[in-house]
Amino acid sequence: MTMLRAKLPSGIELDYVDEGPRDAPVLIFLHGFPESHRTWRHQIAHLSNHYRCVAPDQRGYRGSSKPQEVEAYTPDKLIGDVFQLADMLGIGKFTVVGHDWGGAIAWGVALMGQMNGRVSRAVIANAPHPAGFTRLVWLNRHQRESSQYMRFFRDRANDALVRDFGLGGMLLKAFEGRMGTDDKMEPEERAQLLKDWEDRAAAFGMLNWYRASPLYVPAMDEPYEIPADKAPPPVPLLTIPTLVIWALDDLALPPENLEGLDALVPGMELVKVPGCGHFVPWEAPDAVNAAMDSFLTRTDGAA
Repeated sequence: MTMLRAKLPSGIELDYVDEGPRDAPVLIFLHGFPESHRTWRHQIAHLSNHYRCVAPDQRGYRGSSKPQEVEAYTPDKLIGDVFQLADMLGIGKFTVVGHDWGGAIAWGVALMGQMNGRVSRAVIANAPHPAGFTRLVWLNRHQRESSQYMRFFRDRANDALVRDFGLGGMLLKAFEGRMGTDDKMEPEERAQLLKDWEDRAAAFGMLNWYRASPLYVPAMDEPYEIPADKAPPPVPLLTIPTLVIWALDDLALPPENLEGLDALVPGMELVKVPGCGHFVPWEAPDAVNAAMDSFLTRTDGAA
């Protein structure tokens, strides 16, 4: 895929790919941590015959702008990047597709986009709804334990690991070998990812997504109740057509994240992928492609 570059009105520059017919319905793909637009390589190859597929390296990643200030990565700015990129490419209405942190931003893009008429559909893969996740890290021991790595990422005392060893040093220490399955990743993809993690500026950019997030992850010994000042803010219902794809063997995001989701996203379509870890777009590409084919075909009238 050919890499292109856009300079947004904010001054942020994003590398991106833009594959498929220019007059086709648009899918904007948002990757998560600690990857790149390549998260979606199988979906773009599969869908770009019938859809215009746009996939940026989000701010902080690879060759895109990597501001080092934590405040440059607040959710409003990351959501703004998506709409500004769409504007720069002359895209009015689009379907947002996100995984992991890209999925977290996709929830925000979808909620904003249903109000301004810009986003017609959403596809979310292994990314919890912001309201549900806030409750879960307080009330569910499994999720709280699985989220302790976020506290590690936010601790400035661990920055020396990044300066000395790149992002890989931080990941090895935080997960102690529990990164999930990577045997399904092609050797050339793994080699490029390891190279990306050597970039110290990118490493701190990626970590700043965690450090700028308003989400508080309690320590394991804190009470299992939500303090009044940590209660999730009210979030409007997401009523546009939405597909949620969830790999059931995700070590960081257990299936409890699906509980109550249908109340926040009425009418959503849910596809569970058993025997698959967190990185479902490339660990189980056939399942993801099939789910997206069915959903997109059924809802193309909304695009």
